[in-house]
Amino acid sequence: MKLSVTRTVRAGWLPPARELRGWAAAALGRRAGGLELSVLLAGRARSRALNARYRGRDRATNVLSFPAMPGTVAQAGLLGELVICPAVLRDEARAQHKSARAHWAHMVVHGVLHLVGYDHELPAEARRMERREIRTLRRLGIANPYRSVPARHG
Repeated sequence: MKLSVTRTVRAGWLPPARELRGWAAAALGRRAGGLELSVLLAGRARSRALNARYRGRDRATNVLSFPAMPGTVAQAGLLGELVICPAVLRDEARAQHKSARAHWAHMVVHGVLHLVGYDHELPAEARRMERREIRTLRRLGIANPYRSVPARHG
């Protein structure tokens, strides 16, 4: 899997690109080979603007997923782009009493699953996506992120 990371914001701790790539590949399983993923690390203002524009939610968010156009995956191997707001992830990890690394891994896995069609709008979809996240994170040595989370993210 090829990964490109663009930073438009200064941030504290950030996971190395190899970890981001590993988490994304774990979410994809056998499909990861030959795919390309772009990750944009954005500040709160950019995250908020994108979230408002594309999801109608006027607040910064942890991760946004923008899948590649249909056919692009088959032709060019481009999976899509994740926009991650490190400041939101940092605040969420603290509030949820999780390590930054574990929360980053969860949000990368979560975002990548969105890129391949998973969703959590309906309860059945949410259960399916959460099961996949939990299974993937367990393989990475990370505990179930939903055990101590009072409300769904997104």
